[in-house]
Amino acid sequence: MAAPIAYSLIATDLDGTLLRGDDTLSDRSRAALAMAVARGARHLVVTGRPAPRVRPLLDELGSQGLAVCGQGAQLYDAGAHRMVWSVTLDRELAETALGKIEAEVGDVYAAVDQDGVDGLTLIEPGYEMPHPTLPAVRVLRRDDLWTEPISKVLLRHPLLSDDALASAARGAVGSLATVTMSGPGTVELQPCGVTKATGLALAAEHLGLTPAVTIAFGDMPNDIPMFDWAAHGVAMANAHPELKAVADEVTLSNEEDGIAVVLERLFSRPWTPPAVRLAHWAPFNRPSSSSPASAIPAP
Repeated sequence: MAAPIAYSLIATDLDGTLLRGDDTLSDRSRAALAMAVARGARHLVVTGRPAPRVRPLLDELGSQGLAVCGQGAQLYDAGAHRMVWSVTLDRELAETALGKIEAEVGDVYAAVDQDGVDGLTLIEPGYEMPHPTLPAVRVLRRDDLWTEPISKVLLRHPLLSDDALASAARGAVGSLATVTMSGPGTVELQPCGVTKATGLALAAEHLGLTPAVTIAFGDMPNDIPMFDWAAHGVAMANAHPELKAVADEVTLSNEEDGIAVVLERLFSRPWTPPAVRLAHWAPFNRPSSSSPASAIPAP
């Protein structure tokens, strides 16, 4: 009888984790993922990027399955090119939250990711995209950000560090929204209670998989809920200190194929079952959706 695989579900962040700084995927990482999939594992992208900004990469990976996008607010079916589940951030609430933040820290620059498989990223005057390779549409004034449903708001401050801005934003908005920090220059507001863990849990449920068979890779504080949910969390060498503090192990950086190093170790030798860590994660009451998880086609 063949030995069981190390983990049945491999959840990977993109920026600063699976991707290199130039937004490319190395041959070694590609081969390691292919090896794990050949052994029977599922690879699931779990990213802060909205679905339209993930689609080209999924095409490159040849992925026809699910992807968790928008910090967990979107579950995207790459094969069918449709959003099977999504939750939006109320636009009036988002404006209120921005006003509270600016009352604390002064003017900020804002952008939004629109909901949907073809949603745009809109940026107001003064906002600079942290990833210049990602497309964005500049609008003339802040009011133009709210013309269509949105999945999240992105914030930048001319003086404050990301950590300081995220801390101030959490104190200002309270339960109006979830505040995350997903990368350099990327502090975000998303629907309250929505995290990468909620999206990952929904996708895993459909696949018939559990936290106990999941390994997760990430680099920023927005990956902490995902690490809490999964049996094993692996931080990159370039990861934020907050994520390293809760990780089960730290691998090499994204530039050094840190994910590949771990997958090669796990999937190229007989497996010893890992000790399952208790996840400090509470079940999430899913927001209503026009496309519930039960409607997702079998993979």
